[in-house]
Amino acid sequence: MFVQVIQGAVSDAQRVRDHMETWTRDLAPGATGWLGSTAGVTADGQAVAVVRFESEEAARANSDRAEQSAWWEGMAALYTGDPVFHESVWVDVDTPGDPNKAGFVQVMQGRTSDADRARELMASDPTDWAAYRPDILGTLMVGHDEGAWTMTIWFSSEADARAGEKKEPPPEMAKIMEEMAGLGVGETTYFDLTDPWIEGPG
Repeated sequence: MFVQVIQGAVSDAQRVRDHMETWTRDLAPGATGWLGSTAGVTADGQAVAVVRFESEEAARANSDRAEQSAWWEGMAALYTGDPVFHESVWVDVDTPGDPNKAGFVQVMQGRTSDADRARELMASDPTDWAAYRPDILGTLMVGHDEGAWTMTIWFSSEADARAGEKKEPPPEMAKIMEEMAGLGVGETTYFDLTDPWIEGPG
């Protein structure tokens, strides 16, 4: 899988949503290898889009289409500054539920001092997430250069997510969380998408 994360400040969330809907309607049918996208705008005007493709080659082929270039010109004009791009094939996905049914999405970004160890810890998690956090429908972890990362979490609803945050984690999970926190560098940034736009093929 190949993931593109596109983010930047916007002044009109509805215009951004309308323009993205034109992509889904007019360009998505011809986008080879497109797996889906999750996007939205935070309360303070930060737009975030997480776009998934089968491969980097498929994503590049989409970018090379003339109609994609024309669409992006319109999208770029909606940012109040220069948008930031993160791209990666370092992707881990877990879908205990159906992310397409999410009513709330949280995108987190941070940095770790040991990306390989952090990835091991996440893969070795013994917690039965379906039982412990039924509000989490799916997660997508993307690694970037120099230990940076972006994590997308799909929740059933914001109320469920906030309630879940207050639950005491199982001992095994608490140990993993403690080690993960020790690997963190700097502060983690949170983008809360209370009205997520989730699209997929078909």
